[in-house]
Amino acid sequence: MSADPTQVLAFETNCHLFDGCGFPAPGLHSFLFKPLWGDGDSNLYFNKTMLLALLGSVVIVAFFWAAFRKPKLVPGKLQMVAEAGYDFVRRGIVYETIGKKEGEKYVPFMVSLFFFVWMMNIWSIVPIAQFPVTAIIAYPAAIAAIVYIMWVSLTFKRHGFVGAFKNFTGYDKSLGAVLPLSMTIEFFSNLIVRPFTHTVRLFANMFAGHTLLLLFTIASWYMLNGIGIAYSAVSFVMVIVMTAFELFIQAVQAYVFVLLACSFVQGALAEGH
Repeated sequence: MSADPTQVLAFETNCHLFDGCGFPAPGLHSFLFKPLWGDGDSNLYFNKTMLLALLGSVVIVAFFWAAFRKPKLVPGKLQMVAEAGYDFVRRGIVYETIGKKEGEKYVPFMVSLFFFVWMMNIWSIVPIAQFPVTAIIAYPAAIAAIVYIMWVSLTFKRHGFVGAFKNFTGYDKSLGAVLPLSMTIEFFSNLIVRPFTHTVRLFANMFAGHTLLLLFTIASWYMLNGIGIAYSAVSFVMVIVMTAFELFIQAVQAYVFVLLACSFVQGALAEGH
């Protein structure tokens, strides 16, 4: 065990309030995991977040396979839940943003994206797992990169090189003298800032939410001593409240991530640039 109290969680020690030890606050070390396989000093290893991402993919595929492998005219409970989720993304996000005619071909991708992001988020409150995969920036960055590549490719395919350039830069000759400045800002905003914010929005929310959950969970254990039990009870109530709030945020972040992805596609398909 590390001699540094900041390197371990409170529930992994006998450290409590009034015991003369400091509060082992969560920090960046709470987001680092030792390799389950391989050497962490090399680039070839497998850790907890990778395992959760893999298991999450398996869970999603297994769920939809079980729901639709033998579809019925009168759906059972599992098929009904799967259809409701699929229809929510299709009608509530894709159709509303891209339109029914253009958006139908993108529904499978957006449904997969929504449930994958949601599953990666929801690991945060699953016992034993208790960690949102998207709190590691590499994962939302990789997902955002897929959306980015699709959006850029689709823009070039639909409009050609000149049309795509106008699309990315917001070309509008009516702007007159400010057109070069406007095009420069739009270019950097669309091609550089947009994928960055798409990534960070998801990452930051999951990172902050998990940190707060850790903070109140550790505090509940740390203050479980003497008169601190009363404080511990309040902290534990906050754990329950934050868990419920995280459930809501996890779904909202999956929704927002896919909504933005659809808005990118809609922009790529838009005419008039």
